[in-house]
Amino acid sequence: MIRLGVNIDHVATLRQARRALEPDPVAAAVLALLGGADGITIHLREDRRHIQDRDLRVLRQTVTQRLNLELAAVEEIVKIALEVRPNEATLVPERREEVTTEGGLDVIAHQKAVGHAVKELAGAGIEVSLFVDPDPLQIEKAKLLGASAVEIQTARYSEAHTREDCARELDTLEQASSTARDQGLHIHMGHGLNYVNVLPVCRILEVEELNIGHSIVSRAVLVGMERAVREMKVAIMAAEQSRS
Repeated sequence: MIRLGVNIDHVATLRQARRALEPDPVAAAVLALLGGADGITIHLREDRRHIQDRDLRVLRQTVTQRLNLELAAVEEIVKIALEVRPNEATLVPERREEVTTEGGLDVIAHQKAVGHAVKELAGAGIEVSLFVDPDPLQIEKAKLLGASAVEIQTARYSEAHTREDCARELDTLEQASSTARDQGLHIHMGHGLNYVNVLPVCRILEVEELNIGHSIVSRAVLVGMERAVREMKVAIMAAEQSRS
């Protein structure tokens, strides 16, 4: 069964817009879990634009399912991860100017920093995933650096507008999944997935986990977090049952 990790960063984004106390991402996490989420995902950025250190520490005490911490391969954030001990750490690229994460981590270009972070995190018993483009060379390097999983970024698929483009990008995701499987890596996917475009992704046999944030939080503004998560779980399970 495909796990659903609900990314609650944008609950914190709304809070930080007013530097207020609400909405509390910890409360959102509890409601997401009540709605059927298999885990909670957060990104502790260097600039702390949404999730704060307090959020991470309280979530570690609150979330009884999987807590997945997205982070850059920088000493400050890796040190915090080693103190807090999330179940999973996903190394991602990070630029101050970006609105959200743009593209996958270039594992080849940054292999020294990434390799050091992977070694430290894995040595502390934390599962390590690398957020990468659906590129066989990046996936193979992730394995060589000691990652146990890759999160294959689905941005190009999610942003495709024509049927032909969608089919081409989906095929790329399927090929990347096969590469990761052959490397013995666990396979996660995420970025830009919503209640509609997630369905074909769920039919890729190798996919074990999806991390979805913006679409669920957007839906939650209208119908509440529990219902928004429940609806996504229903969609995922229905698509998964149709796997060939």
